[in-house]
Amino acid sequence: MSQDTLWLVADDHPLFRQAIMESLKPAFTEVTWLEAETSDQLEQQLQANDEIELLLLDLKIPGAHGFSTLIHVRSHFPEIPVVVVSAFEDRDTIQKAIQSGASGFIPKSLPATGMVEAVQHVLNGGVWVPDADITAAADDSSEIAERVASLTPQQYRILMMFAEGLLNKQIAPELGVSEATVKAHATAIFKKLGVTNRTQAVIALGQLELDKDQTHFEG
Repeated sequence: MSQDTLWLVADDHPLFRQAIMESLKPAFTEVTWLEAETSDQLEQQLQANDEIELLLLDLKIPGAHGFSTLIHVRSHFPEIPVVVVSAFEDRDTIQKAIQSGASGFIPKSLPATGMVEAVQHVLNGGVWVPDADITAAADDSSEIAERVASLTPQQYRILMMFAEGLLNKQIAPELGVSEATVKAHATAIFKKLGVTNRTQAVIALGQLELDKDQTHFEG
């Protein structure tokens, strides 16, 4: 492993980011660490650093909607293995993460030795989950996942803004484009998602959300 090896940890909690890095540093001593607190920062880091070799991703990072960020990253940065690190530990969430392209799923309750083992397994080309019986069985969200994966980075960002309830006139200055450009992107988004308006687009995106019954967890 060279001194130039870059790993990125994306989690909105500084203490969790620090804990992840401190757990892995003794075993992976030649890694340079990058950090992101939000989905926007994650995208900026990925765009600015084409030598990133591993992403450790929190599913609940601000700006994400369930598995949408994972799907987006795997679609646009397929060469980067993604290991989900989450407080969500149920079988369904783990299955959907692997189905959405994750190379591993590490519960935040896993001890440091287990985390090192999991990351090494992924680096060796394997897929690591905490329960060997868990498989990536397809479900009803698989089709919408493929459609979201087909969005360009700009289209994906606009869809996330739709989900936040922003209007075209609010999105345009945020992105530095005209309202007409936002409308053109919206039309393309609707076509790719197989919907006719932004409400339907947000509803479709909702299929990728985490289990609503578990939202009390910080994951």
